Amino acid sequence: MSKFFGYILSPIFYIFFGLSLCIFHPIQWICIKLFGYKAHKVSVDALNFFLTYCQIFLVNTISFKNDFDLPTDRPIIFAANHQSMYDIPSLIWFLRKHHAKFISKIELTKGIPSISINLRVGGGANIDRKDNKQAISEIIKLGRRMKDNNWSTVIFPEGTRAKDGRLKTFQFGGIATLLKVVPNALVVPVAIENSWKIVRFGMFPLTTGNALRWTVLKPIEPGIKTPNDITLEVETEIRKVLGQSITD
Repeated sequence: MSKFFGYILSPIFYIFFGLSLCIFHPIQWICIKLFGYKAHKVSVDALNFFLTYCQIFLVNTISFKNDFDLPTDRPIIFAANHQSMYDIPSLIWFLRKHHAKFISKIELTKGIPSISINLRVGGGANIDRKDNKQAISEIIKLGRRMKDNNWSTVIFPEGTRAKDGRLKTFQFGGIATLLKVVPNALVVPVAIENSWKIVRFGMFPLTTGNALRWTVLKPIEPGIKTPNDITLEVETEIRKVLGQSITD
């Protein structure tokens, strides 16, 4: 039934999702050109509110749980599992007070309404996956911006989306590189559930009636822990929420 209703509701979802991107594209341009970063961020937050709650057109529910008083006066590395592109708008919206930035493929900085302009001017890192030197350089620059502005970064240590919801082994490189630049950053795991189900049949039809959940888990103080130990701890805690063991 979820697939059946997806055929009916997916076009409606795409219309409103696409309208949001198109409407906020010129708004972002005006904000950044005339009023600077703060105004641009407000526009990006508003955009991602609408992108997040477009899920109502698919009868998908949105739940964000955070039982921790996370600081806003120090950088944070949010480390999350990755299930679909719909993970990202909700992370931007729900973590908005932490100025969460992303590490994105440089190809995305062109041709996509709203998204491309935000990637170019929003302060994240746009990396060329074929150029390791460039990628590391961009992540280091991002780390410096985190340090200077008390911004945060969301990373996906799996490196790619888990299209069937099964967690892939986390890689420690991203956390290690950022911690070299921002050693005082707090590492915060975030467990994402069920967004992979939206696209289980691809881009069309999208599925309906999913309970989408984002859960902030206990923060990790890096201290004397190695990046590898931190990454393993993040993966272990997320696996507990997903009900998946390392041997699954």
